[in-house]
Amino acid sequence: QVRLVESGGGLVQAGGSLRLSCAASATIFGVKTMGWYRQPPGKQRGLVASITRGGTTTYADSVKGRFTISRDSARNTLYLQMNNLNSEDTAVYYCNFARDYGDDYWGQGTQVTVSS
Repeated sequence: QVRLVESGGGLVQAGGSLRLSCAASATIFGVKTMGWYRQPPGKQRGLVASITRGGTTTYADSVKGRFTISRDSARNTLYLQMNNLNSEDTAVYYCNFARDYGDDYWGQGTQVTVSS
């Protein structure tokens, strides 16, 4: 069974940077969109950033200009570069691969904690 494995989370001071990675354990066919979601404590999960098969990117307003989503299609890997982090970025971050057909794939989540 294919899994998405996230890495790169941790504790960082406000103003710092982190880079999240999400690697698929095997090739996943028919991926139309890759994305990063986050769930802050006590809140619902929401979209942070996404990138389509064609390369179109979308960002939540709260992260525009600070976060950059990218991918390495050859390695089935998704990245999220996060700069100028603040306490509101504290959350569990999940990667998602949405396919043309069939269920989405989700990572297990990685904790990002920003200290002020």
